[in-house]
Amino acid sequence: MCGRYVSTRSPEDLVQLFQVTDWRPEETLAPNWNVAPTDEVWAVLERPARGDDDAAASTGRQLRPLRWGLVPSWAKDVKVGARMINARVETVHEKPAYRRAFAKRRCLLPADGFYEWQQIKDQDTGKARKQPYFIHPENEQVMALAGLYEYWRDPAVRQDDDPAAWLMTCTIITTEATDAAGHVHPRMPLALTPDHYDAWLDPHHQHPDELRALLTQPADGHLDARPVSTAVNNVRNNGPQLLENSAP
Repeated sequence: MCGRYVSTRSPEDLVQLFQVTDWRPEETLAPNWNVAPTDEVWAVLERPARGDDDAAASTGRQLRPLRWGLVPSWAKDVKVGARMINARVETVHEKPAYRRAFAKRRCLLPADGFYEWQQIKDQDTGKARKQPYFIHPENEQVMALAGLYEYWRDPAVRQDDDPAAWLMTCTIITTEATDAAGHVHPRMPLALTPDHYDAWLDPHHQHPDELRALLTQPADGHLDARPVSTAVNNVRNNGPQLLENSAP
């Protein structure tokens, strides 16, 4: 799975990297070295321009903050999202919670890298413990994690045009881990290369096999994994010190 990641690029940088045409400067997120489920995260997606009610309007590429943990439109409670942070690529096109989003609501989630945990034997106590690793591209380039997003209507808000009536949430698509990530954990997030951004984000592109063929390993498998401090285990801890090498 992918249960924690790092996202520190500024929105100005992301607008350039992903050729975004619609970003509102008042929408800001602080750099986050310990992104956890239910956090707000940056997502790149394609939708008609905000405020345009014409369903046939041309789409634009947007940078938007979404809540991590997908809440299906039919969910009765938003709390379900905390358990839906990942969607397995093997079944994402079939599962009721994800199949509609996979067909029409795909996004990119920019990340510097992600954390995974490996069970090891503590040399001092002899007991088993989980050692966190930071897994990132060898070239330090931003990763475009493959994601899905969904709208959830809050029944407690009466007016549809009230911004508080709608919650946008997202999930990360995962696959079997390979290379550096595979030595730490059996699952890893999937990503897209820049030449596949357009096809992935296009809501009119809906063929499941063609869409799955676009997905690849982050950094084409050229990943580095280094042990980091167990401070990352606590979601309250944040800052670049979490990425420092810490021998297990």
